[in-house]
Amino acid sequence: MRKIVKRYHPPGTPPGTLLPAAEGAAPARIRLLEYTAERCKEIAVESLDDCLPYLKTPAATWIHIQGAPSPAMLKQLGQKFGLHPLALEDVQNTGQRPKFDPHPEHYFLIAALPRSADNEIHIDQVSIFLGPGFLVTFTSNGEDPFEPVRKRLHAESSLIRGYPVGYLLYAVLDLVIDAGFPVLEKLGEEIEHLEEAVLDSPSRDTVTTIHHLRRNLLVLRRMLWPQRDLVSAILREENNLIDEHTRLYLRDCHDHAIQVMDLLENYRDMITSLMDIYLSSLSYRMNDVMRTLTVIATIFMPLTFIAGLYGMNFGNGNPAASPLAMPELNWYFGYPLALRDHGRRGGSHGALLQAQGLVLAGFQRAAGACPRHPGRFPSLIYIPIIIRLFSHDNPYHERPALRTGRPHRQGAGEPQTPGTAGAARPG
Repeated sequence: MRKIVKRYHPPGTPPGTLLPAAEGAAPARIRLLEYTAERCKEIAVESLDDCLPYLKTPAATWIHIQGAPSPAMLKQLGQKFGLHPLALEDVQNTGQRPKFDPHPEHYFLIAALPRSADNEIHIDQVSIFLGPGFLVTFTSNGEDPFEPVRKRLHAESSLIRGYPVGYLLYAVLDLVIDAGFPVLEKLGEEIEHLEEAVLDSPSRDTVTTIHHLRRNLLVLRRMLWPQRDLVSAILREENNLIDEHTRLYLRDCHDHAIQVMDLLENYRDMITSLMDIYLSSLSYRMNDVMRTLTVIATIFMPLTFIAGLYGMNFGNGNPAASPLAMPELNWYFGYPLALRDHGRRGGSHGALLQAQGLVLAGFQRAAGACPRHPGRFPSLIYIPIIIRLFSHDNPYHERPALRTGRPHRQGAGEPQTPGTAGAARPG
């Protein structure tokens, strides 16, 4: 749904041209209210011709046109009240920026009336003509927003009836500007709920809501910011249409416009910070996932290393294999020595190999406990030797490595292997 209903004349149209009402627009309804300090009378009229007799009385007259006026109605209104054609053209071109145009005989104002409907923010244009003894207002929306002002006029103690028609202009502007407070209050509640959602469980819907609120705030800022300048321009204008007593109340209206803008700026900063918090939470969750994956990769790294090392035994047992095809696999202490040398080249690898030994030792116990596979992992008998070789108190760290082909020396108390008794060492 469009937040601001804009309408423009085609390019090249002569200034002051009035176009037919847009299709689907609400028909214009006229309400006339005449008041003095003693009485207030509301009259139902069918056309502008019925309003002319009341303009000749000393009482103040308020004519409100609800809906889209026809070109004929606007022309007649301009002729009877002496309104400028460019101002009448701006009445038709809805969605304009709030502004104040002083003319010699009357003032023309455009204000933005915010409202909330169906979880959307809508901006309605309010066009106002202020002249000697009369006030003419236009609203493009189908609903009349000025019913609270009428109730105040009908009250016996109404201040509006005790002052010139300029005070009625203040009452209308005050209602238009104060309409931003309930809209901003609702947006503030949505931002608070959104902040809890961002901190607890952020999701894609959270991002959608953030962008939706940010867009609403941008629309409000674009249309409500100029209203502060609108009231300031009225206060600077020197004319008899607004007396000094009314100017005092207009200053209060200007203060309300500043408060609305302060709230808008605060909510904009909060929305920006919520987006930053959402991105930070996504980064934290990503870091948490990467931390978990790193732990899993670290656990499986020793297993991958051992599996790769034990799987490279090409040429083992093949007499036609090259002598460079990992000959240490045929040595008695080939694997322990290879791992020991690898561990001495990097201290961190030694700690990694000790961890590998512990993991594989657990596999060895599991395999040995299985009676159906008694011979599984036979090479894991080297695990205690590997751990001993890479420990800090290894007594063999400073000794030279064993050479290949050297016979195994038996201890004094060890039984001799058949075929080795009495063997003499070469001199």
